[in-house]
Amino acid sequence: MGRIVRALLSLSGDEKRFAGSITAFEDEGVRRRLKAIGDAFLAGYRAALEEKDPEALAARLARTGSELRGFAYEGAGLALSLLDSLPPWRRHRFSTFLRGAGAAQPYLLHVGAGWVLARLPVSPARFLARFDPLLRWLALDGYGFHEAFFRWRRTVERRRLPARLPGHGRGQFDVGVGRRLWLTPEVEAGNLPRIIGTFPVDRQADLWAGVGEACAFAGVRGPEAIAGVLQSAGRFAPQLGQGAAFAAKVRARAGNPAPHTELACRLFCRMSAAEAAALADEALAGLPADGEVPAFEVWRRRIQERLKA
Repeated sequence: MGRIVRALLSLSGDEKRFAGSITAFEDEGVRRRLKAIGDAFLAGYRAALEEKDPEALAARLARTGSELRGFAYEGAGLALSLLDSLPPWRRHRFSTFLRGAGAAQPYLLHVGAGWVLARLPVSPARFLARFDPLLRWLALDGYGFHEAFFRWRRTVERRRLPARLPGHGRGQFDVGVGRRLWLTPEVEAGNLPRIIGTFPVDRQADLWAGVGEACAFAGVRGPEAIAGVLQSAGRFAPQLGQGAAFAAKVRARAGNPAPHTELACRLFCRMSAAEAAALADEALAGLPADGEVPAFEVWRRRIQERLKA
């Protein structure tokens, strides 16, 4: 059992594949940025495995610079959810941290938790039931990113979706895939629109929303590349903007603004990052309870409609 647990908790294989993927980029600045993001994620993951006290964990995560701190929380979300999923650690670590010391970063914690779906044979529906009723769908964003990053051929080239994804969860999975697409050398080669165009039309809007998220939250590339994305998105510009507004909301909640978030919001949403975050807040007002369409999806659609207007 000890060997099995250590294998499940180890990210050494993922680290090696991530490091190898960075070498494919020609731009040294992009390589440095991606390495910094990966290092922050791993630091957060390790901190959550090592720190039992939520306040001590928050203090460890605070050592990561504010602009990259969200990625550390994403790594922590994975570790806490893994520990909650494996005996004998079922201690509600994720929810305890979320309600207390980690309350400023609920979005990234849920995204990181979604990586568990790629590492353990758990039912997505049962897994999502553990989390916040509104934000739980973000776990599928994390799942989609993981699958597109580490299972590129299956997820992107063959465009296969995991089995048993619940209803609207497929769209949020695709948001995560879109985030991954922004972090590929294909963007440098101008191939992003072509790759998204190979997916069924009913999946493309969510892929562009993920691209918008990644542009605004991670940045990675300069102003010209971000501006080029807007031209490429075409009729999916509202989804691109909604992704950027979500990123602005995440950074506003955590109090860690970034220049690339400001730039992406001004290009994609035609407003400042602060205004985009406020727009996301306004769209939250009076959300209906989950029905045929989850409240989270209603939230997304409201933002998109307001950006269209």
